[in-house]
Amino acid sequence: MGWPGPWAQSAHAPALHRHAGLEFAGVWGRRPVAAGELADRYGTRAYDDVDAPLADVDAVAVALPPSVQAHLAVRAARAGRHLLLDKPLATTVAQGRAVAEAVRAARVASVVFFTVRFRPETEAWIDVQAGRGGWFTARAQWLGAVFTGDSPFAASPWRREKGALWDVGPHALSVLLPVLGDVRRVAAAAPGPGDTVQVVLDHAGGASSVLTLSLTAPPAAAGATVELRGAAGVTPLPPSADDGAVPALLRAGDALLDAVRTGRPHPCDAAFGLRVTEILAEAEALLA
Repeated sequence: MGWPGPWAQSAHAPALHRHAGLEFAGVWGRRPVAAGELADRYGTRAYDDVDAPLADVDAVAVALPPSVQAHLAVRAARAGRHLLLDKPLATTVAQGRAVAEAVRAARVASVVFFTVRFRPETEAWIDVQAGRGGWFTARAQWLGAVFTGDSPFAASPWRREKGALWDVGPHALSVLLPVLGDVRRVAAAAPGPGDTVQVVLDHAGGASSVLTLSLTAPPAAAGATVELRGAAGVTPLPPSADDGAVPALLRAGDALLDAVRTGRPHPCDAAFGLRVTEILAEAEALLA
């Protein structure tokens, strides 16, 4: 279930419809007319009451602003429903902790969808670089043109309020943390042009990293790069196939099913989503 906005329409609904192991049982949205239209398009049911689908399903996929997502994720977990959530898990530590604690108490499976993390090229690269170790420093640039180009997300209220730190910062952390280790402290955070922020991180493995994040980059300058430097030399994150979010979300659905069947938490579960939230909140405090 989820809010039938651009992300639900372009990613969640088509992925749930296509996934061979999941049944797209219904849609709930804060705008009933839009929810009905989306449900009709995929031949499924529209719910008027947010609690009604929790009685009919085993798992819930959420495509909502993070503050709304966190509230509904707690309700769904307490109802015993597995969770396919979006990044960021929440935009406050308290909200993120409430989700992680509800998931743990209910013993339900959870996966937080970091798009780039669920691309096979990225997963393979992370595995190799984490095994090598010996990294000295890293830089990650996630430069979007959401507010300077023709993006369907430009009108998103939460993105306008929270900016690049919370929208694309999770992507950068989802790649860096499994390679460099947890963040011991956010050493610095400084604003740049528009909503651009630069964040310096001190990692548990001894390496440092610098993140440059923006949703206001010129369209010609937009793109994402990650580069590691260490004993193994210089290693960039390889480019992924430009095939949109649906294939990655299908893999996230596979990950949720695997976590349900095996009982083993996925590396991108709600606990990891909480850790990302804690790091971003620390950076936000420094910016303030």
